[in-house]
Amino acid sequence: MATQFELDDDSVVVIVGSGAGGGTLANELAQKGISSVVLEAGGVFEFDDIENDEWGMFLKLTDFDKRYSSGGWHGAQNHPTLPNWLVKGLGGSTVHWAGVSLRFYEHEFKMRTVNGAIQNANVEDWPITLEELEPYYDRAEIKMGVTGKATGMPHLPWNNDFRVLAEGARRVGYTKIQSGPMAINSEDYDGRPACQQIGFCMQGCKIGAKWSTDITEIPAAEETGKCEVRTNCMVLKIEHDDTGKATGVVYADKDGNHHVQKARIVAVAGNSIETPRLLLNSASPMFPDGMANSSGQVGKNYMVHVNGGVYSEMPERVHIHRGTQVAGIVADEVLNNPDRGFTGGYHLEKLTLGLPVMSLFLKRGNGAWGKDLAEALEKYDYLSGVYIVGEDLAQEQNRITLHDTEKDQHGLPVPIVSRTPHNNDERMLKHAYGVMDKIHDAVGAKVTHHLAKYPASHNMGTARMHEDPDKGVVNKWGQAHDVPNLFISDGSVFTSSGAANPTLTIVALVIRQAEYIAQEMNAQNI
Repeated sequence: MATQFELDDDSVVVIVGSGAGGGTLANELAQKGISSVVLEAGGVFEFDDIENDEWGMFLKLTDFDKRYSSGGWHGAQNHPTLPNWLVKGLGGSTVHWAGVSLRFYEHEFKMRTVNGAIQNANVEDWPITLEELEPYYDRAEIKMGVTGKATGMPHLPWNNDFRVLAEGARRVGYTKIQSGPMAINSEDYDGRPACQQIGFCMQGCKIGAKWSTDITEIPAAEETGKCEVRTNCMVLKIEHDDTGKATGVVYADKDGNHHVQKARIVAVAGNSIETPRLLLNSASPMFPDGMANSSGQVGKNYMVHVNGGVYSEMPERVHIHRGTQVAGIVADEVLNNPDRGFTGGYHLEKLTLGLPVMSLFLKRGNGAWGKDLAEALEKYDYLSGVYIVGEDLAQEQNRITLHDTEKDQHGLPVPIVSRTPHNNDERMLKHAYGVMDKIHDAVGAKVTHHLAKYPASHNMGTARMHEDPDKGVVNKWGQAHDVPNLFISDGSVFTSSGAANPTLTIVALVIRQAEYIAQEMNAQNI
């Protein structure tokens, strides 16, 4: 029988969310003998629910809860009610991520030191360094089965599309070209099979070769008897006592009934939109501006990565759809060189888009419709393309706020996702588009398409780390400056975005956080 904890059991850690942060934290604590209750707003995706169908799985996985976009960014322009591509369900967005597992570079932890104050940006240093995090990166890679040095697994095989990118990159002088690191097994590992190159990684892995917390961390946590997972349970508010200490959470079950789960510690891992939303919705006379918000930084400094897509028609068939969706990465531009005209750097990641999504973004990015769109899609087998992933500078105006009048199904104000690009974004994208045009021209591209911007799927900031309580929400352990038994355990804690897909860093930070929580609990400090 599955473990069950009483609602009035105030010895447990309540974890809000089951994705890269929440799912990992549950397992790390369980392995240390610490009990937790995981509250997941969505349901469970079984293997039988996973289909090799791009559009069908987008509709099945995507969290369509009401959100609004504002500001001068692509979310407001192209996706006014879907600014973020998130998953509401067990495993969170690890179900749909592509498996890219990149580490931050040293300079990306010290953007303020390296660059000084940047006009119209709110750039700060992390309170930790790459050297401090490296042992936890190693542990995260071993946990996740990331190809490369830590596990000894070879990187995944190159597919045709990555061969096109790699050869073009080589011809223009780039050298940092490899088909990893990826949290997708290249050989059997940790009870999961090797990748079969099915090609629908972001639609949920049909065989479980890709790491996702619903098939790795959560089952392992439950097996210890120290973790209870409650799905279809939406957390509405964090409660506290007269001293300001968190005492538990109010949540709604699948039938809309409200319950209070008591807690010794509350850890919020709802992603960079729902996490600040919960803190803001937990306002009280003691915390009039929202819980843990004496700095005024909750919800601010929202970052998504500067992104763009470049797809070109090649002289011969590429068969872009064959193999993993992100089959390789070019990393030569991940450096901080202001001589290029912008701050920070970017990765070039080979990315497969299926026909449904390709048609959508070709139409929006290039105005293609009718004959033009049909002709472009007729050449789908000849297309080769990349996803540009670049440093997004923190800005206070880029933030999550609560709507004045619109309420969700639980009667809570819905979030407004506001973002206005920094002028650094356009300078970086102009450079990246120019680089990609040269790369594709070097291998004989006939037609090149610069696609419309995607909904944000790399969501960071909004409860950032800072050693100064006036400049950040949490300390270097993800512990709220204002509420010592409240932790943030997701990408909300990022002080800068870097140019690396965020999942590996989230997992590394949470492994480190779990050690600290266990230490502080044993010492009776929290």
